Amino acid sequence: MKKTSRTEVIGIASGKGGVGKTTVAVNLAIALQKSGHRVMLFDADLGLANSQIALGCACPYNLTHFMSGQKTLQEITVTSRHGVRLIPGASGVKEMAALSQVQASRIVQAFSALEDEIDYLIVDMAAGISPSVLAFMAACQRRYIVVRDDPSSIADAYGTIKVLIQDYDLNEIYIIPNAVASQAEGQNLFRRINQVCAQFLNYTTHYLGSIEHDDQILAAHKKYEPV
Repeated sequence: MKKTSRTEVIGIASGKGGVGKTTVAVNLAIALQKSGHRVMLFDADLGLANSQIALGCACPYNLTHFMSGQKTLQEITVTSRHGVRLIPGASGVKEMAALSQVQASRIVQAFSALEDEIDYLIVDMAAGISPSVLAFMAACQRRYIVVRDDPSSIADAYGTIKVLIQDYDLNEIYIIPNAVASQAEGQNLFRRINQVCAQFLNYTTHYLGSIEHDDQILAAHKKYEPV
């Protein structure tokens, strides 16, 4: 996925599931598309993919068909009504959820065929730090960590950052506090996590801004629409 300087590859992870990672990925992709960029969203949650639901896309094929050799990446790609191109992951397929790092690397290499077609590739990761998640994160140029202000989310976000830094020597890690009561609360959450990273990992993360709690997000989910 790290192909040319023309294509910006952004990985969005969380550590813990259910913190709004896919919502951030989908709406970032749409915002960039509306700004005049060519955007592709790769749903790298290979066991419980749901980006197609948020985008309102019907996907006759998914990454399972690519991995089995039945289809190419281009053939499984669909375009949403917003213009965002989507490579759908798999849902409810045990073998895809347990993809190895070697298999994930094969997917990474396949993206080189798309290098002239997109300006931004947004990678919506699965929760946790499985081999496939780490392989995809290593292939990205920027890494966004979505976190909520609860102990388990904070602990898992820190654990993800720790592995990326200590085991993979990766940088360009940005924190996005999500569903916070105010911008001030989000900044405080970032400072707390960043202080721990600086103290124990000797690394300073970047603050990308906070997303405040909004009932419109839940309403949009119920309508199978982005915000």
